[in-house]
Amino acid sequence: MKKIVILISGRGSNMEALLHAGLPARITGVISNRPDAGGLAIAAAAGVPVRTVDHTQYTTRDAFDAALAQAISECGADLVVLAGFMRILGRQFVETFRGRLLNIHPSLLPAFPGLDTHERALAAGCRLAGATVHFVTPDLDSGPIVIQAAVPVMPDDDAGRLATRVLEQEHRIYPQAVRWFCEDRLQLGEDGRVQLLGMAWSSVACIAPPLECHGA
Repeated sequence: MKKIVILISGRGSNMEALLHAGLPARITGVISNRPDAGGLAIAAAAGVPVRTVDHTQYTTRDAFDAALAQAISECGADLVVLAGFMRILGRQFVETFRGRLLNIHPSLLPAFPGLDTHERALAAGCRLAGATVHFVTPDLDSGPIVIQAAVPVMPDDDAGRLATRVLEQEHRIYPQAVRWFCEDRLQLGEDGRVQLLGMAWSSVACIAPPLECHGA
């Protein structure tokens, strides 16, 4: 049974979805870079060991990354899951955990990497928005895509309403991606794309909820 460590910075709603997903794995730790992260109490109440590696206590990113990597290693992680972890990780850290470091991003990558994704999608006039689970590489939000989910952008949407619908899909697809990893069904091809073993088709797995029709 694989061991999972989850990294958070806030409430950790995706962490909570993973805790309740019945995964074929053991979550051996939840680590936050913020001592006041609400998700720490949620994880502790679920019986998961928690700890803090406070980034403000380190003078350089490399020093923080090294301390975080040590904490993860002490938990014996086979997979590291970023669930609202709001720190950019350095190249050495990412290379250390390459192939076993997952992130979820609230856009249909490669569109809108970085911050303010929903505001940017609305400003661009997108008809669809969504979320992406991907392997982490040193380039921000650019790693191989595992699974995506799309939601329609409604005419009266603001960033908050759109974010709420996207988050619902995040809670669906992140546990699925982690489950596939735990079942050894994710394979990185020579072309850098993710192959989902056991499926009739290859490359990116993409799901979308039914689109509602809104007539005039």
